[in-house]
Amino acid sequence: MFSVKLGDKRLKSAILPAEFLLNSFMKINHSLLLALEDNKLKNLFAKMLKSLGLTLTLLSTTAFAQEKLYVYNWTDYVPSSLVAEFTKETGIEVIYSTFESNEEMYAKLKLISDNAGYDLVFPSSYYVNKMAKDGMLQKLDHSKLSNFKQIPDNLLHKEFDPNNDYSLPYVYGLTGLAVNSEDIDPSKITSWADLWNPEYKGKVLLTSDAREVFHIALLLDGKSPNTTNEDDIKGAYERLVKLLPNVAVFNSDSPEVPYVQGEVALGMIWNGSGYLAHKENDKIAFVYPKEGAIFWMDNYAIPKSAKNVENAYKFIDFLLRPENAKVVLERLGYSMPNNGVKALLDPAMAENPTIFPPAAEVEKGIIQSDVGEAIDIYEKYWSKLKTH
Repeated sequence: MFSVKLGDKRLKSAILPAEFLLNSFMKINHSLLLALEDNKLKNLFAKMLKSLGLTLTLLSTTAFAQEKLYVYNWTDYVPSSLVAEFTKETGIEVIYSTFESNEEMYAKLKLISDNAGYDLVFPSSYYVNKMAKDGMLQKLDHSKLSNFKQIPDNLLHKEFDPNNDYSLPYVYGLTGLAVNSEDIDPSKITSWADLWNPEYKGKVLLTSDAREVFHIALLLDGKSPNTTNEDDIKGAYERLVKLLPNVAVFNSDSPEVPYVQGEVALGMIWNGSGYLAHKENDKIAFVYPKEGAIFWMDNYAIPKSAKNVENAYKFIDFLLRPENAKVVLERLGYSMPNNGVKALLDPAMAENPTIFPPAAEVEKGIIQSDVGEAIDIYEKYWSKLKTH
């Protein structure tokens, strides 16, 4: 028996037409039914009823469609096995879209009405501040997260979101140097300035990220990596132009790949990618530059116009479980801000200074902050650098 409470208008619109069809069939004149002595007619009528039953089943399935969660995240940032496990556990379908840069994510959310219908996004630190200022994010209710306690205190209350009103850390890391010991003696690589050594012509990788690349040049010039002064940015550009003969590739998609494939021997790399590169080729080492690595953090944030807010909290809480943080860490190689995860790891991984940067390196690292309208200045000189 097909039965449903018709309290929801969407259910009514889906089911009532089907009920009308069924009632119409049931009201067929009894004499007509008796007249169906011909087996072919009987079979045809049976098929019609069977088809109608299937239609009703499909309509009822649609009417009771599972809850949804629309996620907008970096490419390959949550293992698909975890997404499937979350759906299996909660019945919530995850519709997962990806971006390759903060700029792409921000532009899409700004251009598409209602923030493109996303319920959970993963901006980097300096974009959290920017998006919050623009009224694009809603305040978080930490009490909805039973696993909030798993987040280490030293990774909360950062300058870009002092009270974590709009964000919570998902993964964090440092951008440092990678060196292939088959080509270059790692003991000779201690500073960002080493990238400019003429010996390394055509051997260097830079990330395809304007702020990161200008960060190292500004640092070497003695300027703030978060400067908004055009003269400082222009000076960094001029320094970077001198580096171009050494640059073989700009890569932020999978920066470990050119190292593993032997296309480059030295350059910038995120610590997680450095870990993955070393797994593939143990001659590739990760180095923390003496001036300080670039500290970054990618974060959970809920757009202002999110429709499935409760489901977003459920997904955040799910990923904050230590056993799930372990899956992410082992898959991506990035540091997980989770108090319980180390106890679940193999000791060699738990003590790996590339995956878990020493406290001194985290302290020394400078986190990028929102530079406001000066981002246009960075982009102007970045474009000039890439087309030089």
